[in-house]
Amino acid sequence: MIITQQKGIDEIYNMIKPYSKILIAGCDGCCQPPRSINEAKTLGQLLELKAKTEGKELTWKATTVLRQCDDRIAATSLRPLIQEYDAVVSLACGLGVVMLNKVFEDTLTFPAQESMCGGVQNIGENYFIEYCEECGDCILAQTGGVCPRAGCAKHLSNGPCGGMVDGMCEVGDYTHPCAWVDIWKRLKKFDRLDLFKKYRPPRDWRTSNSPAFITIYKDYTNVEEKEEEAKS
Repeated sequence: MIITQQKGIDEIYNMIKPYSKILIAGCDGCCQPPRSINEAKTLGQLLELKAKTEGKELTWKATTVLRQCDDRIAATSLRPLIQEYDAVVSLACGLGVVMLNKVFEDTLTFPAQESMCGGVQNIGENYFIEYCEECGDCILAQTGGVCPRAGCAKHLSNGPCGGMVDGMCEVGDYTHPCAWVDIWKRLKKFDRLDLFKKYRPPRDWRTSNSPAFITIYKDYTNVEEKEEEAKS
């Protein structure tokens, strides 16, 4: 999931200050904490109150989209509404903001969120944490399911650095556990320390270069027939 944090109301208001009719779009996708219709309504009310303090009339409507990062879902969900408004405020992560600006090229979409990281939610301890940085070169099979690239502040691939003390990382003043100590404990539990001793070559940054383009699916059946149809 994408861990997000809402921007301050003043910052959001300053983005949409030149406009008088605003569509506020929540997202039912993977943002955490959830930013759906209720959050969109709350933001609309706050923006309206902020506008009134400046003697301005702000008209807004709250809606939500199943997944703003899907171009077809975004288009079918918002196309009936988009023409009635001057601008859009998106409560999705940055992916949703980019997608809405691409799908609706004649309307500006503004971000109401900071996209913090890809992570998981630990309900018991009430926090979100980054467990995967989507590097495109996964080595979790070698590390007991603990990612050193997301968990290690220095992104080390072959064990802890000299700054580890009593299993804690020096980055953050020893308040977070060292990922490589967690990896060692995990592999020791399953008698797989042979994996810990395995040398991992330098990270292949080519798999995570930006921007990344990945072909999801291509149908190679009847290619010649389809090419002839396209020409005609």
